[in-house]
Parts: sequence; structure tokens; C-alpha cells
Amino acid sequence: MVYTGPGDVSLGRARSRSQSSHESRTPSLHQPGLSRRSSMSAGHPQGLKQVDTSKIGVPIVTPRKERPGHVRSLTGSYFPAQKGVVTMEDEWPIGDEKTWKTALKDMEFDHEDEQEVANTVVRHVSTSLARQAYNIDAIAAYQATALSVRDRLLERWNETALHHTKKAPKRIYYLSIEWLIGRSLDNAVLNLGMRNTYEGATQKLGFNFEDLLNEERDAGLGNGGLGRLAACYIDSMATLNIPGWGYGLRYNYGIFKQLISSTGEQLEAPDPWLDRENPWEIARLDVAYPIRFYGRVENVPNSDKAVWSGGMECLAVAYDTPIPGFNTKNCANIRLWSAKPVQGFDLNSFNAGNYEASVAASSEVENITRVLYPNDNMYAGKKLRIMQQYLWVSGSLQDILRRFTKLDLPWTDLPDYVCIQMNDTHPTLAIPELMRILIDEEELSYETAWNITTKVFAYTNHTVLPEALERWQLDLFETLLPRHLQIIYRINYDFMQAVAKRFPGDMDRMRRMSIIEEGTPKYVRMAYLAIVGSFKVNGVAELHSQLLQATIFRDFVEFKGRDFFTNVTNGITPRRWLLQCNPSLAALITHTLGNDHWLTHLKTLKQLLPMSENEEFRKAFTSIKMENKQRLADLVEAELGITLDIESIFMTQIKRLHEYKRQTLNLFAVIYRYLRIKKASPEERKKITKHTAIFAGKAAPGYYVAKLVIRLINNVARVVNNDPDVGHLLKVVFIPDYSVSIAEVLVPASDVSVQISTAGTEASGTSNMKLALNGALLLGTVDGANVEIAEDAGEDQSFLFGHLTEQVEGVRFTNSYQPTPLEQRSAELAEVFKAVESGTFGEGSTYESLLKTVYEHDYYLVSNDFGSYLAAENLMDECYANNKTEWTKKSILTAFNMGDFSSDRSVQDYADGIWSVEPCEVPNGDNL
Repeated sequence: MVYTGPGDVSLGRARSRSQSSHESRTPSLHQPGLSRRSSMSAGHPQGLKQVDTSKIGVPIVTPRKERPGHVRSLTGSYFPAQKGVVTMEDEWPIGDEKTWKTALKDMEFDHEDEQEVANTVVRHVSTSLARQAYNIDAIAAYQATALSVRDRLLERWNETALHHTKKAPKRIYYLSIEWLIGRSLDNAVLNLGMRNTYEGATQKLGFNFEDLLNEERDAGLGNGGLGRLAACYIDSMATLNIPGWGYGLRYNYGIFKQLISSTGEQLEAPDPWLDRENPWEIARLDVAYPIRFYGRVENVPNSDKAVWSGGMECLAVAYDTPIPGFNTKNCANIRLWSAKPVQGFDLNSFNAGNYEASVAASSEVENITRVLYPNDNMYAGKKLRIMQQYLWVSGSLQDILRRFTKLDLPWTDLPDYVCIQMNDTHPTLAIPELMRILIDEEELSYETAWNITTKVFAYTNHTVLPEALERWQLDLFETLLPRHLQIIYRINYDFMQAVAKRFPGDMDRMRRMSIIEEGTPKYVRMAYLAIVGSFKVNGVAELHSQLLQATIFRDFVEFKGRDFFTNVTNGITPRRWLLQCNPSLAALITHTLGNDHWLTHLKTLKQLLPMSENEEFRKAFTSIKMENKQRLADLVEAELGITLDIESIFMTQIKRLHEYKRQTLNLFAVIYRYLRIKKASPEERKKITKHTAIFAGKAAPGYYVAKLVIRLINNVARVVNNDPDVGHLLKVVFIPDYSVSIAEVLVPASDVSVQISTAGTEASGTSNMKLALNGALLLGTVDGANVEIAEDAGEDQSFLFGHLTEQVEGVRFTNSYQPTPLEQRSAELAEVFKAVESGTFGEGSTYESLLKTVYEHDYYLVSNDFGSYLAAENLMDECYANNKTEWTKKSILTAFNMGDFSSDRSVQDYADGIWSVEPCEVPNGDNL
């Protein structure tokens, strides 16, 4: 971190050039290159040069004209010195071409030869890890195997980068604050088509491949569905040969490691997922962009330009993670930014004995990317979040624009070559940042810059809850990003002028639509900025998109028209969520169809629908489900000490804890079932269908009510699982520290997918798709993507309940303004609450604030939907207990009707309807 004086223009990149003529956009260098000679005499053969001590620690920008003719690009390719030339077929960039190509040829080997694959693993054991056969353990074997696989990925990555550089297609850049990619080894070898080869090679080297897979930690880069969706989409982009990259942040720690205390409470511990070296990332320490915070702004007279100077500077340093496509040579990339100080150590302070001050600057900067989602219940947390978001979007834009300027085209052509998809509102700062770069650095007029910007960005909304729309206090912008606040004010002024012209005198409409929310304090509405600065806005399920247009964005629909808004229903990648997590079912599908074409054309599964009437197929399908249930039961017993009956219904609710997702509704039904069992006679108990209720998910550290739900789940489990009267009739399991890898075990084992959000609150959901694809029947409300899943699977295969979206507001009004006692709303739920309050599951007063959310107002209709939920459960129980054949038919019909929920379909919808990008497939043999 460096505090610069008024003369510092390190971010201001002085240059004069026409709009149509660009020198290469390269990272600003903050120190001169040093040779092995003394830094004092380096570059000065005539002797020592006087050192200006006032310049020590001040960033130095290398002028563009001093860059060498051949510049190494940040995509790993080389560009020729001649401007405007993209093809490189006749030009070898460096050294002797024959020597290079012979060396590259020598790296090739037979990917189906287990010995040759083993050779690459052993090479990494010896050279990368400095180990031998005598001192290698499972962790080292995993690392060596991963590095060997990464070599294969990098071959494809380099070929993809070179091909895209030659062809210069329009590219899509997907900006997501989360990337919940899970483990990479198994997914990589499957997409490379080398799973069997690596399994055989590692077996010959003395290691079980499954054991090596378990040595990998889940990447701590995400928390929930937002990050998993992004991971599915980048996989599909690579598979569909869509030229594009993902951009995110490289967090040192995941959101947190979830622990459960002896009293059932969630405890948050650091998740140091990078403690071990991450073999999948490539550190691009030469790819570093300057980022500024604070400072002051001086407007340039007679222009739209301003100079933002002073304040604090740091660097956004790139780390790349290659993502291979399936059955293609194309390889996508996720570029993650890590915050680094410009000058990380103050030697003068250290020598003076002020050790804390000597590293204070470094610590402040590195905190920016230290943790995913710092707690924003306090001002400091809000400030850190904005710093995270700005570093991310600024580094990404500088990188994207650097790539575009290599084409030597006018800035007005930018929308023809670049499309930026914003995954929710977190990247919205990219809009004023692009404006700042185009106006202040590239010297375009405001009108020209705005015309370009509004053709580059598209925005995906993920919520219908007004309170969930991101907004930040205006004074945070005044302090941290003063230039951006100026630009936002100008955007809002022009937008308000347009609204006033369209709707004269409608001041209330202007107040509702303003990007700046007036009041004390004032706020910047990020969703509104995203809408105003984008050319297209989409929801993520049919119902969600309809609700957006009818509720929270209604004013914008009336202003911009319905065509401005569209829908792209979410999807999941079948490569991970069937082939990888449920290989036995995938093998059955492939065997029955006669090929694996379905892995990239999921709708092909419809051809298997008649197999629901085939007894042998049903037996095989059921056998696979029971094997998966046994695998989960073994894991639960080994890790949690709870014995599960695999003949029971496995009911799974796996998602982050939130009141609108209504884990409470599920839990209260579990308690009600427990009370019924306790009251029942031995003969009556024989008629009760056995249940296993499985919960998993994290609550935000500052979300008190959600954490109380976790505590109650665990205390209910402690009582129920140890009650001899209950036995195997009911088990309750909370699986801590939910992750992608845990989901890969839970999803194939589930009989029922519990999706019970209050109607009109869930945007889409993706766990419902994963569970359905693996044959779990839907127990859910008419909400989010449940609607489309039920339509495709057939409502006869689903157990739907609860109030509909159009009824919810009326019920809420009654709950708040014409309240009735809980006993009248639901006598069954009142019985449950009495059991909780009486201390059946621990001190009753502990849960007072949780129960109060239902007693008073009941905003999420838990009491109002409880009766219909119990009725749906009863129908489900009857089918499972009395007609297993019918249950299996329903499961088969559900799984094989899920072809529309592939992320390949979603990405193709984006490509055709929003991005306007074409595939750019790497042909075989396209290499150096």
C-alpha cells in the first residue's frame, strides 16, 4: 500500500492517441526491472547514479513506448509487433522455431497408455515435489497426480488461447463474486476422457484413485447456489466452445468452516483451504493491475475528464484456473484476483523497532481478499465488501480492455468483441469503472463512453426480495471511490431526466426509480444501476422473471419495455451432477442408450422414459439408489455416529439457512412426527413410514434466527436419535460444513427433494435440479424452478403444497393486521411449539425469538402452510410404503424428464438471446 502525493499519476496513465489507434494495454509496473547486478548501478554502466530518496516506495509506470516489440500477452499467447495483425501463422515469436517445436513434440504421449501417464506422475513426484518412492504419502501422490492432470489442461488451455487470439471472436466474460467449483481432480479427468487411464496408472504406483480424490480440499471460493451456478456455466461454456472467461476473487479463506458445539450451535472457524499448495492454479505474478482507493478528484476544465489521484494504491494480482470442456479441446479459464500491497514491508519502521507498523500496509491490503463475504453487520465490514468488489471489477476490466486493445480497433467496436455478464449485483461497480477508464484514461466523451458501456453489460438478477437487493451507503463511495460517485451521480441525473420526460410530473415514480435512494443516510441502489447500465436483464426461472417484471422492477419494465427483460432458467452440468457423482446410474444410462451422447445433449434422456415400465430396468435403478443410500449411511455413521436405515425415506433439504427457505417448516414437521410416534401404540407404530430427515447448510455468522434453527435441528436430532421408543422410525441428521463434495454424496442418495420456500421468494434453486436428475421426487411449493420441474416431470410425480404466490400477500396482511392465535392457524404446529417451549429439546427460552417469528406476523407463512405440508407428506408416505413399484416409476420419470435443466441449455440460451456469441472450437492439431 502506498499513500501518494498530489503529483502522483500512476493510475492516470498519461497517453495521447486517437480512438482508433491503441498501444498495448499492459499492467502498470510498480518497480523497474532489476538485473542481478546491484540495483543502484543496474542499467547505468558508467557507474553509480544518485538515488532520489523521495521516490522510494512510489510506484513507477513503464511508458508504453518502452515496451519491446513482441509483448507476452496475459492469455499466454504472443502478439506480433505490427499493429492490426492478428494471424500469426507466418511468424515465430522467439528463438529457433525448429528447436521449440521439437521440444513441444517431445512432450506428447499416448493419453491411453497407463505407463506413460504414470511416467508424468512420477516425474512430478521427483521434480515438483522432491519426493521419492520411499517417502511418498497419499497427499503427495494426490499433488503429483493433480500436477500431471494440470499439464494436460494447460496443453488445451494454450491451444485455446492461441486459437482465440488468431480468430479474435467476440468473448463473454462472466463476473461472479463466488465460484463454488468443488474438487477439481475427478471433474478434470472425466472431461479430459482420461479417468480410467489415471485410475489404472495410480493403481500401478500403489495408490487407490478414490483415496487420492479424497485428499483434495474443496476450493473456498463460494458459499451457495450463486457460486455453484457460475461453476456449472463455465464448464458448459468450455463444453459448448463458447469463447469466454470467468473472473472472481481468490480468497485466502472460505466463508468459514462450520463446526457444531456440544449445545448444537453453529461455530465459525477459519477455512484455510490454501494451507496446502493449490495444484490447480497458475500464479500470474506478472499480471498485476493498479487499484486505487480514497484520494481526491480534480475535474479537467472544458471536458468530461477528471484526474483521480492520491489515496491508497494496491495491486490486483492474477491467478488462473483452467476449466476443461467435455469432449472438446476447448478449455476455459477462471481468473481470480488477489490483493497485494505495492510495497509490503517498511524497513525503516522495522529497523526503528516498530514491527507492527512495518507490515501494517501489507496487512490492510491483503485483508481485501482474505475472506469471502466479511460480516457486513458493521461499517468496517461494509467498507471491506466494497473494496473487494472494486478491486475485482477494476482488475477484470483492465485485463479485458488490455486484450481488446491488441486488436487495434476503435473503442466504439468494443461491444462487438466484449460482452460482460454480471452474476447478480456484486459486479455492478464495473459500470462506472468502465466509464471512468473510457473517459479519464482513454479520453472519450461522456456520451460516447455511455453508449459503449450500455452495449457491453448484461445483468442477471437472483432475488425477488426487495430487502435482498444490494445497496450501499453513499458516504462509503464518497470516501473510497469519489470519482465513481461522480459518475453515478451523472448517470442518475441523465436517467432521471429521461424518466421525467417520459412521465412528466410523476415525482413519486422518479423517487422510486432513482439510483440514489434519498434519506438519512443516502444509499446507492446497485440493482438499479445494473439495470440502467445494461442492455439486457434476465431472471433465472419463468416464475421469477414474471415476478420481477410485476413487482420490484415494474417501473423499469414500464420505462424500458418488456423486451428489455428476459428469462434464462438456471441449469446444472450433468458431467458433475450425474456422471461424476452417480457413476453407476450414468453407466446404466449409457449402456441402455448405447452411447454417452446424453452427456452433452441431456434431452436425449427422454428416450429412456419407456424404461419405467421395464421391470429389469426398475430393479437396476432401485439397486443403484440403495447403493448410494448405503454409501451415505456409512459416511454418516463413520463421521457422526448416527446409524441410518436405508429402507427409510431419505428426505433431503440442502441449502443455506434462511427464513424464506423454511428449514423451520421441515423441522417442525419432524418434531410433529416425533410426537406422533411417542403417542402411538406398538401396533400403530408399525404403520408409520420410516423417515430420515437430512439437513445441511450454513447460516451467515450475523444471522441470529438462522443460527437458532441449526441449534434446534441438532438438539432435536440428539433427542430423537437416542429415544428407544423411536428406533429406526425417525432419524434426524445435520451434516456440518456443507460443500460441493458433500452434495455429491447426498444428491444420489436422496429419495425426496425438499424445496419448500414460501411461494414467490425463491428465484430458482439448483439443488432441486440436481436431486431431480438423480431421481429424487419433489416435495415442494409452487415456487422458483419447482414450477418448471413439476411441469416437465409431470405433476403426478411431484408432491406440491402451500399457498400460491398470488395468495401470499393477502395471508401476510391477515397475519399482521388481523392476527389469529396459532392454535387456530394450525393446531398441529401449536402442539409442536408447546413441546419446544416445555424443554423437550433443551431450554425452551433459547428458542423464544425463533418461535416469535411465527407467533407474530409469520411473514413466511410457516403456520399457514403447515397443514398442507403434513398432508403432502402423508401422500408421499403412502406411495413409498404401499407401492414401491409406483415410486420407482415416478423416480425414473422425474430423472429422465430433466433434460431441459442442463447448464448447456442455459448457456446456449444466454449465447443466442443475450450475448450474441458464436462457438469458436479449437480444431485438432491447432498448436504451436
